Amino acid sequence: MTTQPKASHFIDGQYVEDTSGTPIEVIYPATGQVIATVYEATPAIVEQALTSAARAQAEWAARDGTSRGRVLRRAAQIIMERNRELSVLETYDTGKPLQETLVADATSGADALEYFGGLAADVTGQAMQFGGDWAYTIRRPLGVCVGIGAWNYPTQIACWKAAPALATGNAMIFKPSETTPLCALKVAEILIEAGLPAGLFNVVQGRGAVGAALTGDARVAKVSLTGSVPTGRKVYAAAAAQMKQVTMELGGKSPFIVFADADLDDAVSGAINANFYSSGQVCSNGTRVFVHADVQEAFLAKLKARVESATIGDPMDEATNFGPMTTQAQLDITRHHLETAQAEGARVITGGEVLDKPGFWITPAVLAGVTDDMTVARQEVFGPVMSVLTFTDEADVITRANDTEFGLSAGLFTQDLTRAHRVVAQLRAGTCWINQYNLTPVGMPFGGSRQSGIGRENARMAMDHFTEAQTVYVGMSPVEAAF
Repeated sequence: MTTQPKASHFIDGQYVEDTSGTPIEVIYPATGQVIATVYEATPAIVEQALTSAARAQAEWAARDGTSRGRVLRRAAQIIMERNRELSVLETYDTGKPLQETLVADATSGADALEYFGGLAADVTGQAMQFGGDWAYTIRRPLGVCVGIGAWNYPTQIACWKAAPALATGNAMIFKPSETTPLCALKVAEILIEAGLPAGLFNVVQGRGAVGAALTGDARVAKVSLTGSVPTGRKVYAAAAAQMKQVTMELGGKSPFIVFADADLDDAVSGAINANFYSSGQVCSNGTRVFVHADVQEAFLAKLKARVESATIGDPMDEATNFGPMTTQAQLDITRHHLETAQAEGARVITGGEVLDKPGFWITPAVLAGVTDDMTVARQEVFGPVMSVLTFTDEADVITRANDTEFGLSAGLFTQDLTRAHRVVAQLRAGTCWINQYNLTPVGMPFGGSRQSGIGRENARMAMDHFTEAQTVYVGMSPVEAAF
């Protein structure tokens, strides 16, 4: 398939090019080769996107929810019909194995469009009685929203942000990560094919300056960002300066607790999913794996054997289940963390080997002997590095798990369900799993607390983040006044 898009941007229902913007090379992570070039949005492109979005949104908001939902559900059907084509593009964009993208990326984007398409007709307010008088609320769309995507899930993130925004009557301008700019263009193309009016979902390419230009424009009512904590702070500050609404889904350093009574095979599977899926490039990963001292030796033995059985190779081969990292920069950060961890006293149980081949390859690494004060236990790596720590006391491990500025996710494995619910209620994290990890069905709210974010994506709750309440008081009796 060709990976060079028809043009860099998708605005007002069609592909748009402006080669005066700075070129952005798209690199296939498995080979390091340039597979496409797009151009950063110029001020003229940004203006075109904003103008068309503002025009289209007013008309879209006036439509009834049923007809809006019908468009989204049709788009979901098209995505599912073209899942393989979109999955191949996702693999070119990110380097993730096709075995993974076939089941986790375009399909989850379709799930979001279908789910919110079904809810579009059910945006409801409330009624309240005050004696003979009463009041009611109306949920109104915010207007033009900006979505800023991360590079690890380009198709999914575009749909996770677009679906609730469009279902509730908003327009969205989406800026993909400059690292993975290809997939969102296909989402925009499919939405138009499904009947979405032109201008409602525009895609513009660019780095931080383009995101800043969109965020700072007075016509934008809301910004939804998926990205790093430093980027989130900048975007949040810019949005706050103009009192814009925000949703921030940022990074984490999430705890993953294995109690002595856990099913160790399940716990190992969970830990693998929590650390090595997408080559470790998942914001919610449970990278601090606290294992009870009584089972740590058995846990590490099982984990080592399983990790060393990973099939590393051509991402387009469906037998491959572990692919390259997405960028050279992130590979370098991961290598640095491994070197620092060993210098601080951690030991490598397996992996961490940079492969001598084109592309951005490193084998999944497991570190043992990690302590809470080590750099690798404090900072987000965003690579395939699992840190295993030891504990013996429940209260102590809860304190240690919460000892972080982040609060995105947490997980625990135990067969004692009383303990499971007792512990999870004390974990300071927005999204938690018991005897499972990193499953994010669209009907479940997802998001973090503290430095890991604001607001929630998915589920009905996301619709509240793309609407605002208008309250109407209805007087039914004569009006009294002091004079």
